[in-house]
Amino acid sequence: MIDLRSDTITKPTPEMLEAMFSAPVGDDVLEDDPSVNLLQHKIAGLFNMPAALFCPSGTMTNQIAVRVNTSPQDEVICDQNAHIYLYEGGGMMLNSLVSPKLLKGNKGRLNADMITKSINPDDIHRPRTRLVALENTMNKGGGSIYDFKEIIKIATVCKKNKLKLHLDGARLFNALAESKETPSDYGTHFDTISICFSKGLGAPVGSVLIGTKNVINKGKRIRKALGGGMRQAGYLAAACTYALDHHLDKIKDDHRRARILASSIENLPFVSEIYPVRTNIIIIALKPDRSPQIFLQKLEKKGLLAIGFGTGLIRMVTHLDFNDDQMEKAIQIFKTLE
Repeated sequence: MIDLRSDTITKPTPEMLEAMFSAPVGDDVLEDDPSVNLLQHKIAGLFNMPAALFCPSGTMTNQIAVRVNTSPQDEVICDQNAHIYLYEGGGMMLNSLVSPKLLKGNKGRLNADMITKSINPDDIHRPRTRLVALENTMNKGGGSIYDFKEIIKIATVCKKNKLKLHLDGARLFNALAESKETPSDYGTHFDTISICFSKGLGAPVGSVLIGTKNVINKGKRIRKALGGGMRQAGYLAAACTYALDHHLDKIKDDHRRARILASSIENLPFVSEIYPVRTNIIIIALKPDRSPQIFLQKLEKKGLLAIGFGTGLIRMVTHLDFNDDQMEKAIQIFKTLE
């Protein structure tokens, strides 16, 4: 079975497993797990930011970021399809007592002008605008990438209006693979950054939140309250460090395969449109007479897994465990469908 439901389905390589099994560990809640400390130091240095916090998931790092950057009754500006709003179980409202202001970006990407117009006035009837949250790459935008010049403009607006700026960078390394920017460029402009290791980088578990030492110290308390304090977490952190050291250069292969797969099926009779493929996400809009549910069932019967992604849409994501032979087989599967 070829599984393109997500890039989260990858399994650790034998070499990654060896790194995990041989990792020195301690008690991370007591801050003496050397493998966790190594990862946190490494990723903070990569982004030229003071500190980092290892967590079980990107949802947790995003939720901690919202909590440390806001107070109850504040408002968070984000895209209407942002992961922190759409896919985190209402966590902003539950964990931080804040409300979202949802904007309709271009394939999920906001711009400085629309953010400026969305900042609330100082009025007791309105929530206080306090945080802007961006997502790069943008999942619901088909892996779309921000123009970094626009990010700089957004950061300028945030500074001028005393707003915090958070990046959901679950797939940021996919964006970096297709641009000239460096991690430290992002560290310069964001107050907090969430990085996920269990997507394109191929680790089994783990995300980090990066920020100032004060933010991370506050984040440790919130992580504990959310149940994210882990003991011998170094076994998991070692997988993330291995991914940073060995898997970054494989991301472009995922993108190449996604582009080839998309271009090979875009003119098939059941395809209405394919979103522009910038990274490893392929979103297919089916013709109006096609049911995504039935279409997915047909794919599965022929040996390929994808997921529904909204009205008339299906999504596929290439990843570390998807090779050229599987890509050719996937193309042939699509070509056999009516």
